[in-house]
Parts: sequence; structure tokens; C-alpha cells
Amino acid sequence: MKLYQTVVLVFMLILGACAPKVDRIDLSGKWQVKLDSTNVGKQENWAGSKLEGREISLPGTLDDAEIGTPNKLKPAINNYVMSNLTRKYQYIGKAWYQKEIEIPKDWKEKSVTLNLERVLWESTVYIDDIIIGTANSLIGAHSFEIPDNISAGKHMLTICVDNSNKYPNINVAGTRYPDKVNQDMAHAYTNHTQIKWNGIIGDISLNASDQNKPNNIQVYPKKDLKGLKVTFEQPVALDGAVALNIKTINGEEIYSKQLEALKVSNNEFSIEVDKPEGLELWDEFNPNLYEVSVKTNTGTVSTTFGYKVVGNNDGDLTLNDKRIFLRGNLECVIFPLTGYPPMQKEDWTTLIKQAKDYGLNHLRFHSWCPPKAAFEAADEAGFYVQVELPHWSLKVGEDQATNAFLKAEADKIIKDYGNHPSFIFMAMGNELEGDAAFLNSLVKDLKQKDDRHLYATTAFSFQRPMGTRPEPEDEYFIAQWTNRGWIRGQGVFNDKPPHFNADYTSGAEHIEMPLISHEIGQYSVYPDMSEIEKYTGVLEPLNFIAVKQDLEKKGLLDLAPDFTYNSGKLAALLYKEEIERALKTPSFDGFQLLQLQDFPGQGTALVGLLNAFWESKGVISAEEFSQFNSELVPLIRFEKAVYENGESFKATIEVANFFKDMKNKTINFSITDDDGKEVKSGSLTNINLSIGNNTDLGVIDYTVEAKEARKLNISVSVAETKYKNSWNIWVYPKTVSTASTDILITSSFQEASKALHKGKTVLLNPDYKGLKGTTGRFVPVFWSPVHFPDQPATMGVMVNEAHPAFNHFPTSSHTDWQWWDLCIKSKSVIIDSLKVTPIVRVIDNFVTNHHLANVFEANVGQGKLVFSAIDLTTDLNNRPVARQLRYSLLEYMKSDSFNPSETILMKDLEQVKIEGKSSTFSAEDVYSSGYN
Repeated sequence: MKLYQTVVLVFMLILGACAPKVDRIDLSGKWQVKLDSTNVGKQENWAGSKLEGREISLPGTLDDAEIGTPNKLKPAINNYVMSNLTRKYQYIGKAWYQKEIEIPKDWKEKSVTLNLERVLWESTVYIDDIIIGTANSLIGAHSFEIPDNISAGKHMLTICVDNSNKYPNINVAGTRYPDKVNQDMAHAYTNHTQIKWNGIIGDISLNASDQNKPNNIQVYPKKDLKGLKVTFEQPVALDGAVALNIKTINGEEIYSKQLEALKVSNNEFSIEVDKPEGLELWDEFNPNLYEVSVKTNTGTVSTTFGYKVVGNNDGDLTLNDKRIFLRGNLECVIFPLTGYPPMQKEDWTTLIKQAKDYGLNHLRFHSWCPPKAAFEAADEAGFYVQVELPHWSLKVGEDQATNAFLKAEADKIIKDYGNHPSFIFMAMGNELEGDAAFLNSLVKDLKQKDDRHLYATTAFSFQRPMGTRPEPEDEYFIAQWTNRGWIRGQGVFNDKPPHFNADYTSGAEHIEMPLISHEIGQYSVYPDMSEIEKYTGVLEPLNFIAVKQDLEKKGLLDLAPDFTYNSGKLAALLYKEEIERALKTPSFDGFQLLQLQDFPGQGTALVGLLNAFWESKGVISAEEFSQFNSELVPLIRFEKAVYENGESFKATIEVANFFKDMKNKTINFSITDDDGKEVKSGSLTNINLSIGNNTDLGVIDYTVEAKEARKLNISVSVAETKYKNSWNIWVYPKTVSTASTDILITSSFQEASKALHKGKTVLLNPDYKGLKGTTGRFVPVFWSPVHFPDQPATMGVMVNEAHPAFNHFPTSSHTDWQWWDLCIKSKSVIIDSLKVTPIVRVIDNFVTNHHLANVFEANVGQGKLVFSAIDLTTDLNNRPVARQLRYSLLEYMKSDSFNPSETILMKDLEQVKIEGKSSTFSAEDVYSSGYN
């Protein structure tokens, strides 16, 4: 027995000797938590005794654990509910987390750190009753050095997390939202996308390393791409040469040498080498990654990097001396199941893949900086990243403590994330106003410390002249307009008839640095009611539920899917034109969409073609969207969307190429009708496509033949590639009948009433300016009808394209470019109390949810009526779309198909008039229309 015990003991000793040394202890799992809303924990020494709290799993948040004040809001269309998604449980203040830990005996001679990967936003750490330290950061890990005098063995680790606002002026206040906790707008600290969670997410661990081991390795590709500079910190004296090793992430060694390091400062050293043979460049098409390590007399430090240089070549944005174009999208911490960003690379890989499928190559992290997992995923995908300080302020520079905090955050960003090749840009915050000198000093300091990125003082500003031209220290400029005009769409699409020969050159060409348009789009899409059931996490979609209940009450719920689809198609149409104008601008360097996915905060800003989960709404596929949003896009410039018989459609062909030089290509074009019949085609041969804007490659010239109204499609493709694009135009005959002996056409309610009483058929087309309703618009709601309530707030037309009223008026179910003149010269009348069938329905915004119509039909008295709040009377010689719609309606009214199903009273119809204002077109108006 003794022999057996001896053998076992020897065996165990051998196993112990061979066992790998532990250098990391994962602290994830069960913890105790106790809330401290009255701030007594420190006074009562909660760190020195076992907490009598609740059990919680970390990483995670109080919201995850359903700890805090339960929500008491009910679905309602008001600014409390419609502000943002609703937290099921909410807590702001201090919370104490506690867990027993054990420090191994063999860590006695080690440096030991506690890592909390992300906290919102202050943490204080205790071991037993000894305070270890306090950390403040919204953008990076909270790291604590464990003192040498903490003995091996078991200890009580206590962490106090305070998620209350720690510094003034970080946030602009959204004063439309009555709940003060929901007024903070910056996405690093807000309830509008990310929530103001309390907890610890990501890595929670104790880490041991050799004392005096080198650290903080940084890799700086030289600007001429002929070499590298590698810096590191050595806590003690450097003895002898250091070993520099570079290998691919697959382990293939491409460089290994013993070198002398140059001392830069007290403990910082630098090594410079020529570009190693085999070191390949990193970009979106070639995301080559490498691991570099430095071994000194006290240990080894390593990091991953990509060999790239971002620059400015005479105002053009370049990567590795090759021009690039940003096809960007905002990311505003929109993760509605958790209310905080994912900390695993796999989640970011999935998100970035979806973005790339839609043709994007860039994410702008609006007023926050993502975790390292996002950078790692972007590195591997070849995706370009802009990060920002956690800052959206109108009082920049006023508070010195806030200034110091922002400087520390900036330094932490470049230290912690600077090696990631995807980290291309950094702005000091979003739409900042205040002390421009402070912002310039921040940027100047960062440029001196780290030249691997381009820096900007702000991502646009409404403060003039800041927002109109670059600041002295800017290296790139993000703007909505310059001192010479707009460089994005928005109101342009409502103010000017559709035209497709425009770009942003007039406002852009004088800017002598990379220029990127700020937050383009913001076209609101109607809420998707089917999305409600997806919210299975910490947030309730009370805003969606409130809209659903309102629709149900008003008898509109069955139409909700059609509202989403048709408003989405209009948004997609506008996104396409806005993106193409940017691509057509030779002096442009990119755009940042707001955005491809919904933003469920700031008044329920559903501006996405995807929902908040990055899932398609069924409006436009990734393949369709990427036709006009990719590294190579065929484009055409043409004058307008609507043509009459005998007119000439002329379009010049160009290609925006930010892919690679392509020689001797063939470009094909064709014009087809709705049945797919080709009416014209052609090819351009021996075309060389260089990087940048390839303009005036050829002309499409087609003389319109339109005996009847038709929609035509123009397509352009690069042969033997996937790259193609297409556009619609509408062609109309010059002469159609706009009168009828059998139908009374009038703008007078009185005249219509008399005729209807006698059993006549009437087209009543009053002057829309004398009608009650919403002013006619082509573009939909901007951003949100809650956040911006003072706007004509409709979301496009919705028609049954198969209705016989459109037999002579080709249309889709949604607003398209041919509807521009009709929308602008119209009123959307409220028909809540009128039981009528809309022929042209207008989608109301989701706050008011009225039944709206431009054109409807009904039985009135003994007669039959079509009512139009679209001007189908004036200047018809010069308004071919209005002329054709009038003709199509009249033909319908003459046919046996005209049989309205509802009956209304004339007195009810007359309620749509504005009292005391004429709704009748003048004789001059009628005369100028060109018919009898």
C-alpha cells in the first residue's frame, strides 16, 4: 500500500511539474450584485464584507438580469413612448458586484492585472477592503494593476460600477423627449440606441505576466510604403539586441532578425526596417494580416497589423497611394436585444458581411468607439472604420475636467486600437459646436502621436464657419454643405424636378482635402409591424405596438405591410439617386449613409431599408442595392424622367471605378419596355477603365416613340463582369383627350353637386390650395415625425397599379420619379370620416395615421364621382404626366368598370374645403391648360 501511495505521489508530482502554467483566470460566471441608489456602499464598507445581494451572470448587465425599476409605460403615441425602444428594467447609479477569487501561488513574482473590457462608465475595484483604483472610460477596457502585497490565495473581489453621467457637456440634449434620462443623444451614453446599462461586458479576467515584460507594441508603416517602424515600451533597461519577427496570421515567417533598438524616451524604444520581401498591402480587396513580435531580454510582446498607408493626394483620398471611395454607413450601437454592442468577433463578422453584401466598404461609429472585436472583424473583411470620441456637444471646451477626459479617451483609442488596419479615420465627435481651438489642439496632438489615421475635428458642424470648410488641423472633411453649396440630396429632390445629370461638383471641387458627405438619406420608412415579435431581449417596442394599436383602431392595420413596402421603395429610389450623385462627383471621396438599417431611437427614426436587426424589409435586395453601390458602378447622366413622343432621350455613359484598372472592356446598353421588349441597344468597345471617374465614354441617343404611355428601362453593363445598373423613364403621347361630353369636369363643388344630384358623372378637381390636408411632397418624412414634427409628414403614394383607372397610366404601386409633378401640385386630404375607396392613397406618417388620399371615387346623390386633389387642370400642355393621368381617369370613368362601391353625402365631401378660401381654378388657369 505504501509503495502504491508513493507511486501515486510521484506521478502527481510529475503531472504538476508538466502542467501548463496558468496566466489567465476567467472571472465570467456567477457574481453577487447589490444596488446602491442612495450611495451608502462606500460609507458602510460593502467591499469589506460579503454582499447580501442578488445573483447575476457576468459578462452582462442589470437589464439582462431584470434588475432595476420595471417599466410602467404603456403603448401610446406620445413623446415618452415614441422617443425610443423602452427598457423593461432601468437603473442609473452605483451597483456593487462581488465574487470570490483565488490568486495562484506561482503568481507571486508576476505582474497581475484585472481587465474589465467595457464598463459604462466608471468602475472602482476593491480586493477585500483595499481599494485598488478607479477607472473612467466609455471606449475601452478598465484595467487595474493588482498590488504586490496582495497575497496568494482566496480574496473577495468587489467592483462598484457607476453608470450615471460623470462629465458635463458630453451630450447634446434632445429636449423633445420629456423623460430627462432619455435626453442624452451621444451613442456612447444614451438610451436611444445603446442603453445606459450598468454591468460589465466582454472580457473579465485576471492576467499574469512576467514583471518588466515589454508592452504597448505599435507598428507604423512608413508613408512611402518602403518600410516599417515598430515601437514598444520596456519597463527596465534594455540589454542587448532585440529580435523582430513578422509572420502571416497562418504562421508563415517572412522576417526574423536581431536588431538594435533606438531609445526614444525613458522607456520607449523604436526599430526601423526596410519593407520585408513578401509583406503584402492591406485593403478592402486584399485584407492581408500579419503578426509582429519583439523579443527583448525581459520577454516578448506581439500584435497583429496590416501594411497600409492612408493619405491625401491633391485632395483625393488614397490608400496605399491608390484612390479609394467610401461607401459608408453609420453604426450607432443599434443592438436591440441587449442594448449594448456585441463583444465577440463572430457577431461583428456577420454584421459586416451583410454590409458588404449591400456594397458598403465603411462604417462610421457615430459618437462612440467599438470594442476590439469589431476592429478584428473589419481587419479580416477589409472594411474601413471611422471611430469618434464619445462626444456630441454644443459646449465643447467649456469644462476642463471634460476636456481632460476626452484627451485621455483619444489617447486610449490610438493606443488600444491603433494597430488595426481597418482603423482609417478618427473624428473628435459628432456635429460639435463650441471651442474650435480646443478641437484643433486635440487633432494636432493626435497627428503628432500617431500618423496611421486621418483625423477630423468633427463629423460635420452646424456652427459656422466650422461646418462649411475644413478646420486648420483637419485631414479630411465631413460635411452636409460647404461655403459654396450642398453636397447631399434631401430637399433638392423636393425642390427641383427629377434630373439625373447633377452631381456635387459646385459645392465640392474647391475643397483641397478628402471630402465625405455627412449622414445622407434619412428617408423615413413606415414601421414594420411584423418586427414586434423579434424584440425578445431587454427592450420593448412600445413605439411599434402603439402604432399598431392606432392602425387597428382606425381600420388601417391590414394595410400596414403595404405602407412599409411602398414607403420603403420610395426611400430606396432616393438613396439610389443620392449615392449616384456622389459617385458622379470627381472631387468627392465618399458618403456616410444614415442609414441602411433602422434607428429605433430619437423619435423612432425608421430610416432603414433593413430593420434594426440588419434584416431585409423586403424592399430591395442586396444584389439590387449593390448595383448602384459597389466598387464599380456604371452610371448615366440624362436630363429628366419624363419624355413626350418625338423628344430625344440622350444619356452620356460613365463608370465610377474604385476597384482596379480594367483594359479593353465592352460596355453594353439597352432600352426595354415593361414587357421586356428591346427598343434600342448598343455597345461601346475597347474601353479602358482607370481608377476614379471615367466620364463621357459614349452616348445613348433614342428618339421617343410613344403612341401610348409606357415605362422604359435603360440598362448599362460592363461585359463579362457582374457590374450593371439601370434606370426608368416614362414616355407619353403629346396628344390625348382631356375632355368628355359625357363627364362633367369641374373645379367647383357647387357645380359638381348640381350635376351629381341629376345623376351625372363628375370629375371634381378643385384647386388643391383651397383644400384641407397635408401639403403635397415628393420626398417622405425626414428622419422622424416625432423628432422633427414641423414638416409636411407623408411617406409617399400607394396605388393599386392593377386598378382600371391606370389602364392608360403605367405606374408601380409606389411613388416613382414620374409622380414628382403630381405630388408637388397636390394636397393629401384626410378621408377618416369619408367612407370612400382611394384610387391614389397617400401614406400618412406613423404619428397621425390618417386615411389620406389624392384621388378617390364614390357615389354621390344620383351620380358617380371621381375626386382629385392633384392638379389635373392647369398647364396640361406642359405637364404630360398630369395630362396622361387625367386622360386615364376619364377613360376609366367612361368604361363599365367605373362602379364605385361606397356612397357619401355631398355635405360630407365639402368638409375637405378650407372655409373662406376658394378651391376653384380661375378662368385664366383653365384657359392656360390648353383644352375646352
